[in-house]
Order: sequence, then structure tokens, then C-alpha cells
Amino acid sequence: VQLQASGGGLVQPGGSLRLSCAASGRIFNSNVLAWFRQAPGKEREFVAAKRQNYGDTRYADSVKGRFTISNYYANNTVYLQMNNLKAEDTAIYYCAFRGYWTINYRLPSEYSNWGQGTLVTVSS
Repeated sequence: VQLQASGGGLVQPGGSLRLSCAASGRIFNSNVLAWFRQAPGKEREFVAAKRQNYGDTRYADSVKGRFTISNYYANNTVYLQMNNLKAEDTAIYYCAFRGYWTINYRLPSEYSNWGQGTLVTVSS
């Protein structure tokens, strides 16, 4: 599975962006698609994850209520809708894939495939 992330850009605080992650190859409902982010000088951190067939959706506390990860249905694309963006959301955002759910879904090391990253800058 290859992943291609897009949709980043510059947005003012309080604004919105929608990131896209297109997956090539067959994606099954039991697979996990996730978003992580990495700010300058910081470690990569978990943002959101989705396993479609059981409705498993998880968010980091810092984005809960503001970000929404979509289902990925027939077009093999998962979206991250980001609303009410804050300066601390500034980071490179990565999408990631693993074959099945794990209780360690927050750990980057648990994911086998990564997209190239897309930069989100929140600034006035």
C-alpha cells in the first residue's frame, strides 16, 4: 500500500483545512488508516485513527472535537477535516497504514506504511 497525502497550507487561527490521504492498492475495512503529525523539534505524535468495519475511531485529546477522520469507502481516500485550527496545530501531517487494529494504535512504530507528509501552518 502506498500513501499520498495532500491538502496542507497556510491558514489563520480559527480557520479550517481538509487533508487527503489517497491509498493505492486494496484497502479492507479491517485495515487501519491514521494521521500523525510532527512539529519542528518534536517527536511524531498521534492525531487520529480509523478502522472502518467496527467503527473504531480514535483521536488525540488535543484535537478531539475539532478534527474529524473520515471513512475511506470505495475511493480508498481518508480525509482529516480540521476545524478551529490553533497555532499549536502547526506541523507536518502524515498518513499511515497498518493491516489490523492494535491497542498500541498511538505509536508510530506500529504502522508499516507512511505517506510523504503535508505541511500545515497556522499563523496570522
